[in-house]
Amino acid sequence: MHCPFCGASDTKVIDSRLVAEGNQVRRRRECQQCGERATTYETAELLMPRVIKQDGKREPFNEDKLRNGFIKALEKRPVGIEAIEAAIDRIKRSLRATCEREVSSRMIGERVMKELRDLDQVAYVRFASVYRSFEDISEFREEIDRLEKKRS
Repeated sequence: MHCPFCGASDTKVIDSRLVAEGNQVRRRRECQQCGERATTYETAELLMPRVIKQDGKREPFNEDKLRNGFIKALEKRPVGIEAIEAAIDRIKRSLRATCEREVSSRMIGERVMKELRDLDQVAYVRFASVYRSFEDISEFREEIDRLEKKRS
């Protein structure tokens, strides 16, 4: 790796350790030329599958869209950002685990609903109402009844 200070083409690894629950390697490096030290982080580059929208269009997976959906559903709810990030990580991991090059947006939506159901039931109903295009109050009632059946 090139030195970020002098641009020399060789740095020596002084120390390596696992961070981020073992998903990342932190390395301390020292430049052989100028002696400066720097920290680098190494993660595996894993490709996410492309998303097939309901209209048939295909687009790259967008983690920001996923995060924004969670944030909108969980607005003013007592759920911390760590729990949201953990849910997003579980969804991404499960999508990679399919080993598919493309996944449907419906599959992603169903996984979001499952995560929201476990995180906060009010947020789950909010998301479901938009995702499933509820037309009237009876659809809300049916979804709440289904939630209560699963609880008991």
